[in-house]
This record gives sequence, structure tokens and C-alpha cells, in this order.
Amino acid sequence: MVVAPGHIAIPPAYPLPDPVSALSLSPQPLFPTAATPAPESRSVVVTGLGTFMVPASLPPLSGIPGVTDSAVAPFRTPVPAAMPKTAGQRAVDAARTKIGADYRAGGNGPDSFDCSGFVQWSYREAGVEVPRTSYSQLSAGTPVTLDELEPGDLVSYYGGGHSAMYLGDGKVIHASDYGSGVKVSPLSNMPVTGARRFQ
Repeated sequence: MVVAPGHIAIPPAYPLPDPVSALSLSPQPLFPTAATPAPESRSVVVTGLGTFMVPASLPPLSGIPGVTDSAVAPFRTPVPAAMPKTAGQRAVDAARTKIGADYRAGGNGPDSFDCSGFVQWSYREAGVEVPRTSYSQLSAGTPVTLDELEPGDLVSYYGGGHSAMYLGDGKVIHASDYGSGVKVSPLSNMPVTGARRFQ
């Protein structure tokens, strides 16, 4: 209550609390806990090899391609490195850009092709030199069976007289004839003579 001389005493609307020490306001745990010890090791992921435990005292391994250190990025999941494309896959990528191009005897691109010129052009775009004629293409490279075919493998037809490239899923891409040009066909559409791989 406050009293001023010559005035009426007016009690405060709310009683003032006793002074409180700032130290008494710090939160106190309900149950005492022991300090968590620092881990003795941490995980390091090396792409293609696996996860390894290393001493925690080892400096963080940062800036190393293919290495993810939990000390640097504890919440990141390593992203596997993309496998590089084979020469055959690169050749198929180039070949697909020419679907619908005209057929021309002796043509070797970039706008019209015969069958072997088309294979040679596609592989040249992938950085690989292959022979020019369909018979010489069948004689080059590494022989593969039809069960082992991978995208880009040469598939030879009619005793070596026609060349195509395997796309996958039982299909080939080839410079077919004057009416069709470059197109996709079933692998079994013509009599197969053999297959070769150029890498």
C-alpha cells in the first residue's frame, strides 16, 4: 500500500512479488542426467565400396569425390555416381536423332544413309571408328551372341549384306531402304547372320 502525505492510501491492484534472484530462474532438469560422452568413431561412406567407421579424432573428409563423411554432412544420403555410358549407348543416342532420315546408297550422313554408313556415322558421333561396309563391320569388333546383345551392338543380316544397331527390348535401328529410311524394327524381322560389339 502506498501512502502519500495528505492523501488517501490506495492499495495496489496486484501485490508486488518479492524480488527473485535471476539465478533461480534458470531451468532445472526434473531428473539429473549424465553427460553424453563424445562418440569415439563416425561413419564414412565411399561410393562403390561401402560404409566404414573411422576414429572421431580424424579430421573431416570433405571435398573428396565419392566420399561422404558424417562429420561434414551427417544428414545427407550419398548419391551414387552415375555409370558412364558405353560407346554403344552413345552411338544409339546419336542414331535415334536420325530416325526418319532418308536412305541413299553410299550415304554416310549426316542427312541420308545406307545401312553401314548409318552405323559408321553413329559410332563416329560416339568417338569410335568402325569400318565402312557392312561386310567389313561384321568382320570387325568382338563377336557376341544374340543372348548377350547390349544397346549399340552391330546386328548383321543376310550373310553380312545389311547392318543394324541393337536398341534393346528386341529392337534394332537401321537405314532400311528407299521407302522407309532410318527406322526401328524388331530384331527378328530379318535373318540374323551375327553380331559384333565395338567399344
